[in-house]
Amino acid sequence: MAVIEIENLTKDYEIGFFKKRRVRALDDLTLAVDQGEIFGFLGPNGAGKTTTIKLLMRLIYPTSGRARILGRDINDISMHQLIGYLPEQPYFYDYLTARELLEYCAELFGMRREARRKRAEELLRLVGLEEKSWTKQLRRLSKGMTQRVGLAQALVNDPEVVFLDEPMSGLDPIGRREVRDIIQSLRERGTTVFLCSHILADIEVLCDRAAVMRGGRLAHLGTLEELRGREADGSMEITIAASDPRSVISAFTSLANSRVEQTPGGARIEVKSEDQVDEAIRLARGAGGRLVSVQPVGGGLENLFVRDEAEPSEQ
Repeated sequence: MAVIEIENLTKDYEIGFFKKRRVRALDDLTLAVDQGEIFGFLGPNGAGKTTTIKLLMRLIYPTSGRARILGRDINDISMHQLIGYLPEQPYFYDYLTARELLEYCAELFGMRREARRKRAEELLRLVGLEEKSWTKQLRRLSKGMTQRVGLAQALVNDPEVVFLDEPMSGLDPIGRREVRDIIQSLRERGTTVFLCSHILADIEVLCDRAAVMRGGRLAHLGTLEELRGREADGSMEITIAASDPRSVISAFTSLANSRVEQTPGGARIEVKSEDQVDEAIRLARGAGGRLVSVQPVGGGLENLFVRDEAEPSEQ
């Protein structure tokens, strides 16, 4: 069942002072997000991602088209009781402490004093904010700490649908891993997550499906396997670690249709099909190499982005 339904959503802005002209930020977007899935929303800067989320949150209004969340029109404000939202650049009352902000948000949702204190503590622990920082004013917290608090406020009301706009922004590698784990746990509870991120590795790990935006329009939509498959040609890349890379390279002179190049720590071998992978690994190990990774060539989301940017825009 679709919990987010977007139909022909379009947004135009007027720019200029004396001679105004209209610029289309979002052009006829139609897509649906199913219950319980983590849906990735991708695209370069200016692709229309944040515009879409702001429209869904009713922070701005569409030029045309419509959208529904949980079966209710986005103009139905009561629906906001059932969703959570973390903006790309959250700004909170920075004279409040992290704990005070969460209790304030919980009070907006009608929670009683004891319930909101308990919920604030629970969420601050969930997002990994150190207890000594709970009573610091938000203006004294780092960008990464503030981002953790922002994620916590998006979950205060135990929402059915969560919209996360660049939730990894400002986080160190440990923080990113912790946020990924939180998002995974939301899926296990049946929560739907609409995830906008520039970090393609996180999207590839987390998402069931993804939409790729380009110039305000929907360029690609599908499962991660489908999106990767559009770029893959069957070739495989094998990364080998070796103390003597030259011996590994010389071992591959007998393997047909392969390409080998030396790397600082070993060698990288490209073969034309998956059928050659076992033989390539056997040769590398025979030459004293150690397998590091095997992956399709050109099958990642990054290659899809690079190809899209290389193509001329229709706008």
